[in-house]
Amino acid sequence: MTDGSTGSEFGDGDPVVRDKRRIDPETGEVREPTETSADAPAGAGVPDDISSLTGPSAQEALLTEALSERTADLQRLQAEYVNYKRRVDRDREASRELVIGSVLTELLGILDDVGRAREAGELEGAFKAVAESLERVTEKLGLEKFGEKGDAFDPRIHEALLHNYSDEVDGPTATMVMQPGYRHGERVLRAARVAVSEPTEKLPDAPVESTADDEQAADKSE
Repeated sequence: MTDGSTGSEFGDGDPVVRDKRRIDPETGEVREPTETSADAPAGAGVPDDISSLTGPSAQEALLTEALSERTADLQRLQAEYVNYKRRVDRDREASRELVIGSVLTELLGILDDVGRAREAGELEGAFKAVAESLERVTEKLGLEKFGEKGDAFDPRIHEALLHNYSDEVDGPTATMVMQPGYRHGERVLRAARVAVSEPTEKLPDAPVESTADDEQAADKSE
């Protein structure tokens, strides 16, 4: 048997009665809560390293990981945008150079007429002013004229219309410029048309011509 006010225990196997009153009936004071293993909360006794998985440290780790992922995504998008912008700018510049080169190519015939008129002394008056203005505009757009007498022959920029041999050159040389060449940037719009001279020692061997005496000597030997 037990006394409801004492909460005493009588040996093994006897029922245990606990006094859970918050006010001590004898002193009238508030009792401090006491917990036993049976009354302990579900999380009691759990190691700190496991319970901390749902605490502030775990949340901070998750936020840090999410922030790192978003930062990596932004960096990747930024790199892709920079590469895209460079590609667009490169394509735009290439298209611009192609259009300018096409327009300049159409003007080469007019520039040839201007050059012939200048050589003939007919570039005067208003025609001279217009011609010089046209030349300034084409130069501003990047048109470059090339091909001078004495230049070393380069098949990449020269077109040989005539060919001969000379003792005055050390190698293939443009000895006459029939039509100047033009380039725009690295693109050759028209090759310079020239006459090319090579050193005389490169002349092919002349065929040996047989004479009448040689033929008679050959007949006698037979």
